[in-house]
Amino acid sequence: MTTLLAERPLILSLMLAALAVACVYGWLQTGKRPLGIAGIALLSLIPVAWIVSNYWVTDRERIRELIDETAAAVEANDIERAVQVIGKRQASLAARARAELANYEFSEARVNQIQNIKVNSSVTPMQADVELNVTVTVSSRRGQFASIRVPRRLSLRFEKQTDDDRWVVVEYDHRPVVGDRDAFSPTGS
Repeated sequence: MTTLLAERPLILSLMLAALAVACVYGWLQTGKRPLGIAGIALLSLIPVAWIVSNYWVTDRERIRELIDETAAAVEANDIERAVQVIGKRQASLAARARAELANYEFSEARVNQIQNIKVNSSVTPMQADVELNVTVTVSSRRGQFASIRVPRRLSLRFEKQTDDDRWVVVEYDHRPVVGDRDAFSPTGS
């Protein structure tokens, strides 16, 4: 229900509108005033649903925001800002990401599709596994190749820090959209 209320206000609004129409129709057919009042009350809940969804940021929405912020940092070639999404306890992972990003000059980093975000709240700290497809336009800083467009499939594991409720990346891997590892894939994953 929280996903419906916080992330899908259009579906909730359509459901409320259908119930309101049914109540008003029932009132018009039977003349029972409570049905008309219920219909008006249901209609008045539609803007409330949109207001709630605008102010309620779910864990899934926060993870989407982090992904978009990181893509913008990569596109701007701001390595330190891009690596900020990695948890402080994962120093080796952050070093690996810095080393990978330092090899390339990005002119585009775009999230094509987030396949899924599976939040697991049954573990402590909470974790989320994310699968997404991205496209980057990249050049080698060593002059090995000019600007090429590379689609990638990313697998990320986020963890919600208990001290500040911030989501951080604790594992990542990227591969071609179809197939196994290639020359751009990280080693040791």
